[in-house]
Amino acid sequence: MRHAEEVTFGGAGFDRAAELRGDAEAQAALARDPAACATLLWRGKVLISQGNPARLVQLPMDHPLLAETGERIFLGRAGGAPRFALELSGWEPEGLDADALQRFADPTEQVHPACPEGRFVELRRVMTWLTPFEAELAATAKAVLGWHASHRFCSRCGTESALAEAGWQRLCPACGGRHFPRTDPVVIMLVTKGPYTLLGRSPGWPKGMYSCLAGFLEPGETVEAAVRREVQEETGVAVGPVRYLASQPWAFPNSLMIGCHAEARSSEITLDPNEIEAAQWVTKERILATLSGEATGLLPARRGAIAHFMLTNWLADRLD
Repeated sequence: MRHAEEVTFGGAGFDRAAELRGDAEAQAALARDPAACATLLWRGKVLISQGNPARLVQLPMDHPLLAETGERIFLGRAGGAPRFALELSGWEPEGLDADALQRFADPTEQVHPACPEGRFVELRRVMTWLTPFEAELAATAKAVLGWHASHRFCSRCGTESALAEAGWQRLCPACGGRHFPRTDPVVIMLVTKGPYTLLGRSPGWPKGMYSCLAGFLEPGETVEAAVRREVQEETGVAVGPVRYLASQPWAFPNSLMIGCHAEARSSEITLDPNEIEAAQWVTKERILATLSGEATGLLPARRGAIAHFMLTNWLADRLD
């Protein structure tokens, strides 16, 4: 697909400088560099600027707020400047709505008194506000920090492991096991049959929201086989030819979305209620009307998500 890397989080040529991760002396020098700065997260939310347009806040390494953070992750370099990521720990904002943090896309924002120029927001809400570079930086920081938070203990012996390689590994002091940031491959399918596409919804999504079908790859399975299996399991629809379109890192929490176009061989829908809540065939005309703001009974896939990207390219006949 010619436009594959235009997808949000699709990559902006960020230099990850992996050759410097294992050099402790180089890492110390990078952190002391006057141009060094950090992407800050709190409970998985990213710090963006106040005002419009909002930008990803990059704090200098001597900012007082960074004294409250945990271990430092080296992300790479941009324009020669070292870039790090840190997670704010121990801060409990006044009047925090704990229930909102569990929603599909938390609408609340938090401002730390030591950084009034910024606000912590759910990345899903603001991903299209950011530049391609900022989006890649934010997604990388969120994914790696989230992995550390959920993988503190060695999966081989259970001992608490330690951060290594500037945050890109965890090392077990007991058995020597090395563990690497996890990425879960997920197939997401634009299933079409003539002028129709097959959309589904999961329980807990906002009312009326429909999107492309998706599911995790299983061990020993090809991407094409996973597409056919997932569509069959969720809707009973048989799929023939499958081709790759584009991919998207999706740090919610740690997936790689593998976008594919699948041609349906059947149209009757037989739902598996354990997989999805509802599914329907939708015409191009109805999706166009939905995207233009007309009341069609559909809530479109979120802008910035690969489902929205594939659907809009299908509507524009840009899948080739």
